[in-house]
Amino acid sequence: MEQAAEQAAHTPFSQLDRSQFLEGDRPAIADVEALVAMGARVTGTPIAEQSSRYLEEAFQQAGYVTEVQTFTYSKFTDRGSTLTINGSTLSGRALNGSNPGRLTARLVVVPNVGRREDFAQVDVRGAIAIVQRGEIRFLEKARNAAAAGALGLIIVNTDDNNFQGTLGSGVSIPVLSLGGEDGRALLSNSAASPVTLNVNAVEEMVTGRNVIAYMEGVTQPDVLLGAHYDSVAGSPGANDNASGTAVLLNLARQMADTPSSRQVWFVAFDGEEDGLRGSRTFVREAQPQFLQQLRAMLNLDMVGVNAGLQASGTSELTRLATTVNPSISIFGEAGGSDHASFAAVDVPVLFLTRGMEPNYHSPNDRQVNAQLLSETAQITLDVLNRLLTPNA
Repeated sequence: MEQAAEQAAHTPFSQLDRSQFLEGDRPAIADVEALVAMGARVTGTPIAEQSSRYLEEAFQQAGYVTEVQTFTYSKFTDRGSTLTINGSTLSGRALNGSNPGRLTARLVVVPNVGRREDFAQVDVRGAIAIVQRGEIRFLEKARNAAAAGALGLIIVNTDDNNFQGTLGSGVSIPVLSLGGEDGRALLSNSAASPVTLNVNAVEEMVTGRNVIAYMEGVTQPDVLLGAHYDSVAGSPGANDNASGTAVLLNLARQMADTPSSRQVWFVAFDGEEDGLRGSRTFVREAQPQFLQQLRAMLNLDMVGVNAGLQASGTSELTRLATTVNPSISIFGEAGGSDHASFAAVDVPVLFLTRGMEPNYHSPNDRQVNAQLLSETAQITLDVLNRLLTPNA
């Protein structure tokens, strides 16, 4: 065993059998299952902290030194918002930035999506208005409702799930999202009897935890490989983003006995779902020289569902990705994930994803395709190979 380990430690990265990265002692799917079993990994919750400990221990068991980078911020938290109608209570989700409150009033269906002219067609004064999702911003819907005299607003989703949305500032009324057949049924008929809207939400300080792993003594990597491990409330986040986190762990384990492990830092980011909080903190607290000397930041997000792998980022790196694997499709500039924090300070970035899927940010995000995880690991490995051994 010692002889085999010594041989692996001196094997050039480019000559490693790629199957080693796909058939390790613990396949990536096992990490997805472990993270999903914990529940929704919402930043600042005990489950998120439990998840960070799991990741920290996994990196340590693979031979890495770990650091936990903590950060605090004010977070909008829904503690159980509902709509009660005819004795039945429906679970909804408060939109981020909503004014909290509990009120009972008549329910009025507003035509279409809640534009100003839509509200002009009905009388919502002193009522709870209900509109469809889509076409205009949530903030515009809420402001139009308040301007028309509504005391509260319900936004009905186009599919069966409640959604997590952000209003922004300047909203004076409670706003709730509602999905499923119940929400669509309410759009068909205004309730004859009053309904009770309860937006139970607070602003509170929470602590996020980035888990950073590297080989002892390595203070300046060539590449930073990252994935966020947090999920939204109500979602176990198998694809978003236990999938990327599992590939991150898988590659860290398999690279541990190679010289290239000393060229990469692995970072599991927290707080991505709250505005890239973890990656923004990492970039803000990093020394300028550390960032300037990075050849690349590779970000893995939502890589366990959908057949086609997509890439976005710095043009040189997207070209490299398609050279490595021509099946990768390139899409335009994409923020919304942790690579954006690095791109903002001119670090070359590559974002690998399989795009949106029906269970995004929903309670049904529970399963991923093990083969797609393996395929993502293999492609990421090939990209790393080209980055770390360009003349191989």
